[in-house]
Amino acid sequence: MEIIIPIKGAVTYQLTLDPTVWIFDDRKLDLNTHFNVKEDEEDSDTKYMREVGAHWSREIMEGATFPPTLKSERKFDRKGMETGTFGIELRHFLKNAEIKPEATKIVIECKDGEEHAFTIEESNTLILKYSQDGKPLLEDGPVYVIFGDGSNIDNPIKHVLAIRAE
Repeated sequence: MEIIIPIKGAVTYQLTLDPTVWIFDDRKLDLNTHFNVKEDEEDSDTKYMREVGAHWSREIMEGATFPPTLKSERKFDRKGMETGTFGIELRHFLKNAEIKPEATKIVIECKDGEEHAFTIEESNTLILKYSQDGKPLLEDGPVYVIFGDGSNIDNPIKHVLAIRAE
């Protein structure tokens, strides 16, 4: 089984994805709770005020720090990483690959020539599941593709070989 997944086709930058390193990515989603807990929608003004308030409070308490280090100051949760089920949204990687304007769909290429096509908008909601109970998806992975609403969580797209924009 190939562990590296290429993003190819109508993209400015062809990327290779390595799911084995995503466990350290701040953008990872805990799939044990992601579909069960609905976050309260917050309007942009409230969100801005909350973030500015938190930043102001931090500067008063600790003094200004440059560059900001909040993400690197997170506590390392070793037990959670060893037992968790995680995924990451495909949109992060599609943004970095810069899909060309002429592309209208994203195709997930799977083993045995099977393909699953999604519109660009749909593909931005897809989640790439890369671990189950702290273990990589070696047997039928390296990732499973899960719809953003979780409707296929029990029957995800497996055996992903490549992601192609066309």
